[in-house]
Amino acid sequence: MTEALKAGAAAREAAAPRLAARTRGLRKVYRSAVAVDGVDMDVPEGAVVGMLGPNGSGKTTTIRMLLGLVRPTEGEVELLGQPMPAASEASLPHVGALVEGPGFHPFLSGRDNLLRLAAAEPLLGRRQVDAAVTDALERVGLADAAHRAYRGYSLGMKQRLGLAGALLAPRRFVVLDEPTNGLDPAGTREVRRVIADLHAEGVTVLVSSHLLAEVEATCTHVVVLNQGTVVAQGELDELLESNSPTLLVSTPDGPLAVDALRDNRIPARLAPDGVRVDLSANTASSVIETLVRADVAVEEARRERTGLEDVFARLTQAQPDDPDDVPLDRAPELMS
Repeated sequence: MTEALKAGAAAREAAAPRLAARTRGLRKVYRSAVAVDGVDMDVPEGAVVGMLGPNGSGKTTTIRMLLGLVRPTEGEVELLGQPMPAASEASLPHVGALVEGPGFHPFLSGRDNLLRLAAAEPLLGRRQVDAAVTDALERVGLADAAHRAYRGYSLGMKQRLGLAGALLAPRRFVVLDEPTNGLDPAGTREVRRVIADLHAEGVTVLVSSHLLAEVEATCTHVVVLNQGTVVAQGELDELLESNSPTLLVSTPDGPLAVDALRDNRIPARLAPDGVRVDLSANTASSVIETLVRADVAVEEARRERTGLEDVFARLTQAQPDDPDDVPLDRAPELMS
């Protein structure tokens, strides 16, 4: 290889995002049922990735294969740079996970349950166990209920104890399958805060959830699955903007703005909060330039974003005979 080729390869490698997890051609078949089919997924290091999909879309099966809990029928899995499940002993100590709900001894207290878990943590020394359990309980807001029997916990408290179990030791990667299941609004805010703290610490978080508002509030990236296949993935902001090519212009000269834009073959219409301009075949800068040339006063111009709920519905409920819907095999691949 020439020096120029080596330099180019090194530059491409440096530009590519480092990945905490990666799958290629991932497939899982149970007898005649295909649960996951050809999933190529990248989880960037340090990101908070929301995994979305209808019931039965393959989210939990994908997570279980990622963690080495289920062997794939076909495909490759890498976790923290290690092949799974072959290198599970090397990678899993650095991973905290809450998958398909917590499971604890019903007659033990929350603290005693966590003490048992912490004693088996390879990253914790014996002298660190008590402090680690105390810190985890405080982190999820269960310090006051630490000595109550697990069987007396509400569904939300059980969920939070499972989250505490995933955070007993320092982690590089945390996987949470429906972490807000059964939580009241206060508990949901606690989980949101925990995820934000992990993100600030540089921990990679993968969150499977059906609460789209929570994903939109907490995640930096998303992966959307439908019928066992990834139909879109990438940065959340890019995904939302790619589905909303509209510029909202605030101006006191609404009718004049619409006329000026239409005269230049730029689709526009009046709206209660200004003028909405279609950017499918135009850029925001060309729209502003056209308005300025027409002496239209522009007070503000901002790109409108589609809500995650609308994007999710568009990706998972598209009808092949509807030209306005996005075909699943042409859904945006935004993550490089």
